[in-house]
Amino acid sequence: MKAVRMVVVCALVFMPGLLIAAEHFDGKWLTTLTCPAKGNTEGYTWKIPSVIENGNFKAERGTAGEPGYLLIEGPIKEDGSAKLSANGVVASREYARGVFAHKGEEYSYDVKAQFKETTGTGIKGQGLGIVGRTCTFDFVKQ
Repeated sequence: MKAVRMVVVCALVFMPGLLIAAEHFDGKWLTTLTCPAKGNTEGYTWKIPSVIENGNFKAERGTAGEPGYLLIEGPIKEDGSAKLSANGVVASREYARGVFAHKGEEYSYDVKAQFKETTGTGIKGQGLGIVGRTCTFDFVKQ
């Protein structure tokens, strides 16, 4: 019983700090995703309205399930580091790399990101690095 009380007291003492850490980056953000041209694949830049709420990042472009859709989301740690998950639907073969990258096909990748007070950067995970390209992310708090 004494141990349970101690855990509850510790949780109450440290909870405000955890909530502040989670809310440190909260607000509206603008995410700029840039993928350069590579080989026969065209490059592109997308500007995506984003939000961080309770320390969780979310950026959404397009209509879920439709070609051109992209959802990026994930938690941000207190130090600003994040491993975000991106899931989307290929809009056009011109802008997608890979043998199976056809309009309407689903894709996913990770984004390694680092947030500061009002800015952040990120890079698309390369997977095996065979057919991928280096896409970058810039985050700016609005």
